[in-house]
Amino acid sequence: MADVVVVGGGLIGHCTAMLLAADGHAVTVLERDPEPPPPSADVAWTEWTRRGVNQFHMLHYFLPRFRDVVEHDLPAVAAALDADSALRFNPLEAVPEQVSGGLRPGDDRHQALTGRRPIVEAAVERVAATTPGVSVRRGIAVRGLLTADRRGDAPPHVVGVVTDDGDEVRADLVVDAGGRRSAVPAWLAAIGARPVDEQRDDCGFVYYARHFRSADGSLPALFGPPLQPYDSVSTLTLPADNGTWGVGLIVSARDTVMRPCRDVGTWTEVINAFPLVAHWIDAEPISDVAVMAGIEDRQREYVVDGAPVVTGLVAVGDAWACTNPSVGRGCSIGIVHAEALRDLVRVHDLDDATGFALAWDHATRTGVEPFVRETLHFDRHRLAEIDAHCEGRVYETDDEEWLLGEAFAAASALDPDLFRAFLDFISLYETRADVLARPGVTERIRELEADAGAPLPGPSHAELAALLSR
Repeated sequence: MADVVVVGGGLIGHCTAMLLAADGHAVTVLERDPEPPPPSADVAWTEWTRRGVNQFHMLHYFLPRFRDVVEHDLPAVAAALDADSALRFNPLEAVPEQVSGGLRPGDDRHQALTGRRPIVEAAVERVAATTPGVSVRRGIAVRGLLTADRRGDAPPHVVGVVTDDGDEVRADLVVDAGGRRSAVPAWLAAIGARPVDEQRDDCGFVYYARHFRSADGSLPALFGPPLQPYDSVSTLTLPADNGTWGVGLIVSARDTVMRPCRDVGTWTEVINAFPLVAHWIDAEPISDVAVMAGIEDRQREYVVDGAPVVTGLVAVGDAWACTNPSVGRGCSIGIVHAEALRDLVRVHDLDDATGFALAWDHATRTGVEPFVRETLHFDRHRLAEIDAHCEGRVYETDDEEWLLGEAFAAASALDPDLFRAFLDFISLYETRADVLARPGVTERIRELEADAGAPLPGPSHAELAALLSR
């Protein structure tokens, strides 16, 4: 059994710690923010702040794959979420029967267990604090890495961390769960490691979002998918816990016309211009308009030219790769990544440091990276499409992968089997490429493509510009 240090006590850091502790490892979680999770959902939403999580009060949705991992591997977390009135939501129960074809055996796999980020994270952290084998130390910032004596040309081998107070916390494995703000590249430079291979780019989107609550605990009716692409904007409507939900506008960072949407009145006027979404804001607001911009798509590779740049250290979740959050995959990809780490530690000796680093790179590339790659592919095309509409032109591409994906989304509403196949992709059970490779799926999409219907009703960019100039 190993001693493990997890740097970063966010949602994925705590889930990683609990998954490893369940196998008998001794796990210490070091979290910079000092404040413990509040005891109730209301307090978590109104009073809890997490300086290390800039998207803490933005829109979140936890996909069915997240629920699947939690129920099977962290049942105490599922119970805590249920106790806090997290939402169990299945789109197959919410859409018209002509879309779903009626409920079938096995449809429960598409049920999500979701809520606002502070409520979900508080439940996770409360469970972690009472999990045998997990020690959570709050108010502890890490400033660097401890290494063993270096031998020859071998990469540095991490044997622990150094805190801001100068304390040394030693471990057989250090897990970077520091999220989007992970400082590991600077720490690696300080110990003489080669740089990681990092791809970094502004995702190009800006979010304007508010949260609402109903008087009776009910949710607004669904008149379309949660993420709805319009001419030059996308709308996002995400059901959450305790009769709450979030509504968001996603626009291009280049679109200066939409910048006044940070104002509540302007934001409300714009949302009301979209008939399939307007009723979602006919409720009590429980937040002002939150704005998130400058979001990075970033991925780090710790094996460069076939050799690890460091051993004894692995990165999980957003510390490894983070993307535009509009498709709600971040936390769900993170817990899949954490589960992959647990599985690798079960079968691979940590004393074989180089072999473990290479095996972790392989597990990440084959089991997790495909989800990130297809998310980035979607983002790049959708942003280019939005920018084209802002310029008054039609978006044109010969990328067959994008065109088939768009046809898949449209045709899924016309065939119950296609709808379930689409949900397998959306729920993060399989990549879209794997779903499309199933026998007959692509052929059925092509059959229905001509009947997929007109674009969603909503204003053009020119009409939004006219609305906002009044």
